Amino acid sequence: MLKIYNTLARDKQDFKPIDANKVRMYVCGMTVYDYCHLGHARVMVVFDMVQRWFKASGYDVTYVRNITDIDDKIIKRAAENKESIYTLTQRFIDAMHEDADALGVQRPDHEPRATQYVPQMLEMIAQLEQNSLAYQAADGDVNYAVRKFDGYGKLSGKSLEDLRAGERVEVVSDKHDPLDFVLWKHAKDSEADEVKWDSKWGKGRPGWHIECSAMGSEILGKHFDIHGGGADLQFPHHENEIAQSEGAHQCQYVNYWMHNGFVRVDNEKMSKSLGNFFTIREVLKKYDAEVVRFFILRAHYRSPLNYSDQHLDDAKGALTRLYTALKSAPVNVQTVDWNNAYAQRFKAAMDDDFNTPEAVAVLFDLANEVNRNQSVEAAAQLKAVAGILGLLQRDSQEFLQGGQSEGGLDDAAINARIEARIAAKKSKNFADADRIRKELLDAGIVLEDAAQETTWRRA
Repeated sequence: MLKIYNTLARDKQDFKPIDANKVRMYVCGMTVYDYCHLGHARVMVVFDMVQRWFKASGYDVTYVRNITDIDDKIIKRAAENKESIYTLTQRFIDAMHEDADALGVQRPDHEPRATQYVPQMLEMIAQLEQNSLAYQAADGDVNYAVRKFDGYGKLSGKSLEDLRAGERVEVVSDKHDPLDFVLWKHAKDSEADEVKWDSKWGKGRPGWHIECSAMGSEILGKHFDIHGGGADLQFPHHENEIAQSEGAHQCQYVNYWMHNGFVRVDNEKMSKSLGNFFTIREVLKKYDAEVVRFFILRAHYRSPLNYSDQHLDDAKGALTRLYTALKSAPVNVQTVDWNNAYAQRFKAAMDDDFNTPEAVAVLFDLANEVNRNQSVEAAAQLKAVAGILGLLQRDSQEFLQGGQSEGGLDDAAINARIEARIAAKKSKNFADADRIRKELLDAGIVLEDAAQETTWRRA
C-alpha cells in the first residue's frame, strides 16, 4: 500500500484515490518572468518522479502543472523591458520547457495558463460573494473575508489569533480585516496600459491565489486527490486555495497535500536577496543534466536539499559508478521483473512516501551485483528500475565519455572504474580486473596497488 505524507494530516497516510485506479494531481508551477532556478528544478523533478511512480504502479494519472502568466512581477518586468506581457511570458515559458526537457521531466497532461481561465476565476469569486465570503472594498478590490471561513489555518496549523498578532499594522487599508486577501484587483486609472479584464466589479485582474483554485477545479473537478508544490507555498497560497475552493464549492478540495523541501546553499535558503541564487541554466553549463536530476532525487523530497559544487561533484561520481556497471554488462531497455528481490525492495521504498534515497540505494546494490558477477540479469533490472526514476537510460559509453575533460577521465570516473576493478578482483574475475587496468593505462592513468588500497596517478 502506497503511503503519502499528507501535510494536512501531518502524518503518513495510505493513499486511497477518489476514483479507483485514477490519480488526479495538481502542482503549482512557475511564474514566468525570469529563468527557472534550482528551487523550480526541484519541484519539477520531484513531482515528475511522483507521477512516474503512480504510472508504474498501474494508476491512470492526470497531472496538471499550471503557469502563472499574469502578476505584479510580470507586469513590472515587461514594463522595464518595454515589451508586451505575452512576449515576455512566452519567452520564459519556452525557456522553462527547455530546462525541464534537459532534466528529463515529462510534460504534464495539462499546463493551463492563468490568463486562459479568467472567466472561471470570475465565476468562483461571484460564488464566494454569494456565500458571504467575499466583498468589494471601498478601493474597488474584491477581498476574501478570512474570518468567515471556519477552517482557515487547518493546512498551516496557524490560528487566526496568531496570524493577527503577526500582522504588520496597516496605515491605510480598505480591507474589513488585515488578514483578508485580494481576489480581484481593481484597475487603476493612472495605469492606462495595465492588463485588465471586464467584470461585474469593474475592470481589473485576478489575485494570485484564485488562479490556482479556478484552474484546479476546472480541469480536475471540485474535489481531487493530490495538490503539490514547494514548502514555501503552504502558507499563505495553499491555505488560501483551500479557503476559496471549499468556500465556493462547499466540499473538500483536496485529499492529500504534498510539499517538497527548500533548496539551501550553505544551509541558508536559496534566494535572490542573499545573493545565493542559481538558475538551472547556470548549473547546466557546469554539470550534466542527469547529474542534477540524480542529485535532486537521491535526497528525500521533503528534506532540505543543500546545493554546493561538492555535492554535485559527489552526485556525478555516484552516477558514474552506476553507468560504469552498465558498461561492463550492457543491456537493451528492459521491463521490471517485480518478482525480483531488488525490485521488491525498490517498490517498498517508493511506496513509503516516495523514499528515493532508499530506492537509489537499491540501484547501487544492483550495480554491485553487476560488478561482482557481470550479471546481465542484474544489469537489466538496474536499467529498468532506474528508468522509473528517469535515470540511466542513456548509452553508458555516451555518459562516461561525456564526463571526460580535455585531459581525459575526470577523478570521479577514474575512482568509479577502480571500484569496479576492486569488485572484479574480489569475485576472482581477474580478466575483467586486468581489462580495467589496461583501459585506465590507455587513458594515461597508472594504478599502484598497495596492501590496503589502490592509488592512481596520471602518466
